[in-house]
Order: sequence, then C-alpha cells, then structure tokens
Amino acid sequence: MPAFPEAAREAVGDATLRATLRHATHTIRDKRARAVAELDDWAALREAGRRIKDETLRHLDTHLIRLEESVTAAGGTVHWAADAAEANRIVTELVRATGETEVVKVKSMATQEIGLNEYLEAEGIAAYETDLAELIVQLGEDRPSHILVPAIHRNRDEIRDIFREKMGSWGRPAPEGLSDAPAELAEAARLHLREKFLRAKVGISGANFMVAETGTLVVVESEGNGRMCLTLPETLISVVGVEKVVPTWRDLEVFLQTLPRSSTAERMNPYTSTWTGTADGDGPGTFHLVLLDNGRTDALADEVGRQALRCIRCSACLNVCPVYERAGGHAYGSVYPGPIGAILTPQLRGTASEVDASLPYASSLCGACYEVCPVAIDIPEVLVHLRERVAEEGGKGHRLERAAIKASTWILDHPGVLAAGERLASATRKALPKRLPGPGARQWTDHRDLPELPAEPFRDWWKKNRT
Repeated sequence: MPAFPEAAREAVGDATLRATLRHATHTIRDKRARAVAELDDWAALREAGRRIKDETLRHLDTHLIRLEESVTAAGGTVHWAADAAEANRIVTELVRATGETEVVKVKSMATQEIGLNEYLEAEGIAAYETDLAELIVQLGEDRPSHILVPAIHRNRDEIRDIFREKMGSWGRPAPEGLSDAPAELAEAARLHLREKFLRAKVGISGANFMVAETGTLVVVESEGNGRMCLTLPETLISVVGVEKVVPTWRDLEVFLQTLPRSSTAERMNPYTSTWTGTADGDGPGTFHLVLLDNGRTDALADEVGRQALRCIRCSACLNVCPVYERAGGHAYGSVYPGPIGAILTPQLRGTASEVDASLPYASSLCGACYEVCPVAIDIPEVLVHLRERVAEEGGKGHRLERAAIKASTWILDHPGVLAAGERLASATRKALPKRLPGPGARQWTDHRDLPELPAEPFRDWWKKNRT
C-alpha cells in the first residue's frame, strides 16, 4: 500500500465513492446522535466504560490468567498466540484435526488483522464469510473499508452485479433476474448462506467481550448469521485480541448499552450471543479460544498510546471524521480504518513502513472522534504523540525538518547572527520568491501568500524610534 496521502488523493477523485460515503456516514451518525440523546446518563456510562477498560488494562495479566482458568473449567481450551503467524498456525492445525476443509465465519476484525482467510486458503481450507457486508467484500475480491459496514463503499448496483457474477462459484447462485432492491439482495444472500450454515462442521468467530469471571464470550450482531455460526457447527474456534477481556459479568451492563447506540444506533443489538465453554447437546461440542497479542502488549507499554486498546470497535469515530468521509477506508492500508485505525495500526505494526508512518497524519485534529467515542479515547492526543514518534525516528521528510529546526535553534541562540540575517532579508526582500521551493512547501504556498518582509527589521525600527 502507498502512504496515506497518495492513496487518499486517488480516493477523493472518485465522485461516486464520495457521495456514497457521505450519505452513509451522515445517516449513521445522525441516528446515533438521536439514540444517545435518549440516555440522561450517557456521560456517566462513557466515563464508566473508560474506567473499566483502563483498570482492566492496568491488570491485564491477572485478568487473562483468570479468563484462561474459567474457560478451561467450562470445557474450553485456551491457546496463546504471540503474533499473526502463530495464530494462523494454531487455527489451521485445529481445523485440520477435525478433518474438514471448509469453515463458516462470524465477522471478525481480529481474523482480518492476521490474514486468516488467505492463510487458510493457502492451506487448502475454504473460509466463508457469513456477515452480509463481509460476504459482499469476499465475493467482490475486495477489502473492507469500514469497521461496522465493511462494504460501505459499494452501492446497490455494484452489489447486484457482484452477486450475479460471483455467487455461483462460491455456492448457491443468485436468483435469475436479481434486481438491486435491498430485500431481494438480502434474500439472495440468505439463500446462499443457508446451505453453508447447515453443512458446516467448524465455525470461526471473534468476540466483542470476554468475561474473566465466568469464561463467557460475547458476540453482538444484527443479522443472526453470528448466532448460526456459534451454535450449529460441532467445533467453534474464537480468535480474540487480549484487550477484549473485562473482569466481571456486571461490566457488560455498561458496554451493552454504549456499544449498540454508538455503532448501529440501536437501544440493544438484535442478537447478543453468549457462551461459556461447552455443554452436552447444546451448541458446539468442542470450543477453542485463541488469545491474540500481535503487538498489543507493545501498545500497552506506551502510557499515552495504550488508550487505543480501550476501543470496542463501534466505528462512531469513522462516521464523524471529515478525512474518512472523503478518503474512505481503503486509503488507510489497514483492516482498521478511520481515526481509530490511524492510532491503533501504527502501534500494532510499528511505523517502519511508509503507510504506517503516514497514518498519524491522516487527521485534521478536529476532535470530533473524541467527542463521540463511548470509552473516551483521546484520539487527537494519541495522533500528536505518534507524530512525535515518527519525527524522532527520522522517517521520510523528517530528516530535513529536523535539520531545519536544529539550524533555527542555533540561529536563535546567536542574536548577532539573527540580526544580520534579518537585515539581509529586508535588503533583498524584492528579490525573494513568492512561493517556497520543494514539493512539501509548494503544497502550502500554492494556495497561500507568503507575508511581505518589512523595509527594515523590527529591532532597527525600535532603536530609531523607542530608544
């Protein structure tokens, strides 16, 4: 992926994409605002969520050990994955042990983060996405562009064409004469997926929350496909980031109020599925939990940046971000787009690559993302913090900037040199260019006039008039 500015430049030139994003994000955020306004104690719930998350992260090791003990006692098996490679290997071995060559999947950011679908495909295992938007992305050989609505960049005509052209090669084909009516598209997806649900022996999921106290995992969703994947297969494998743990069952009371209102603008999610280990004759007979680190403990060590781990993946910050609205999710080069992606991805992956080093600058720092975050992540604060880190590492463009600051510091420390420079600038002011050289500087001065230099420096004027 190119750096964010290059990717965004191409995206903002797509008028259809901009119109689609604007309509979708404005609709979602307006509905969210109305849903949040219904609660008189929203500010208190937001503060409670922040405190629960911060306290959990402060003692994350203790809560994870308790979670492992609870899951094991309930009949599940816990696996620890330090990175994406280890997580993919563990999941592949677990699927192979069942003898199956296909799995159904609940929408999961964690499995997208580690590239699980691609890894399974390379190992001869077909992974079928069952969330409607994820299905559209998968059939279209596309990438998600939104946390909540992965296919937000697609309009109905495009979705109809994808279903007509691709469904047949993945299973049940689209009905003849399929139109772009939402009800017909949804029915085509339902029929296509139903046969996969009924024959699948292995399901793969993530989780919105994990309760250390009981070993319970929680998935919230709106379509019912998650419930099918979590209950019908014989084996269930859940890949979950270690930051998703909460200490007690009672902690869910806060998040099950704030998450649906911030994400889908609903009072509660239509489907809230919870499961604790295994039970005879009820749900999967075998349950595996893969706890994923993949850079999270590195983020935890950063006192400023660790607040990104509070994120409950509601996507509210994307829907109010003026940068995301115009550039779309693909420009971020990550499964985590928008403001939260701009601070989470560089911490999980580091800032060595050009795209990751550019993400902290993919913001106007307007603060709208902080205002809507249900766990009060100060995204602008973390963005500035990460920009400082990128600058200190001397990435592309920053070496020259640091040299200029160093030279300026020396000049300001030597008043005689500064005075001589001021007089020289005033004496040659008519010969100075109206625009600065260099691509970065030109972007600024192409649309702004440089201030005119006075005929004499201020210090000389002061000596003559105010001695």
